[in-house]
Amino acid sequence: MTPDDTTSDSAALLPWDMRLRQPSLWRYIAVLPTWLGAASLFGLMTMTFADVILRSLFNNPIEAATELTRLAMAIIVFSSLPIVSWKGAHIVVDLMDPLFSRRLALLRDILIDLLCGAILLWPAKRVWELAERARSYGDMTEYLHLPQHYAGWFIAGFTLLTALTLLARGVARIIAPSKVHF
Repeated sequence: MTPDDTTSDSAALLPWDMRLRQPSLWRYIAVLPTWLGAASLFGLMTMTFADVILRSLFNNPIEAATELTRLAMAIIVFSSLPIVSWKGAHIVVDLMDPLFSRRLALLRDILIDLLCGAILLWPAKRVWELAERARSYGDMTEYLHLPQHYAGWFIAGFTLLTALTLLARGVARIIAPSKVHF
């Protein structure tokens, strides 16, 4: 294979999806939440390993392990939602896909993206309100005594970002359906 041979087969072998690689600052903005989720997953894995070792060998578990696990899971799930939504990498059941023509499938996908984006605006607003209430009450976590509203703000912010991502995806499908490849 010569260096000039660039086929779609060779692109399929890359460890990440090249369609997300933008030539500008947007590339880094798009990948940042993925790295945040990956770092949280690595931290969670390391903490769980240390907790098991400490519990088994020294009968002294990490007391805040449950609390840290909850925080890490929130970071992992909500930081990955915008990129998963943009790529359309959600788990889907496509039993009815053969019933849709190409044009109807595009219309269906546009409606689903716009509807899901619009619906996600309400949970983002509601979680923000709950985080503000936790802040006003001074709620803290049990072991680490971290303010609980930080997690609420994080969840609300990434839920809003996911909503905006789905709305942008729907609009992009309307404006240039032939140029948008997810």
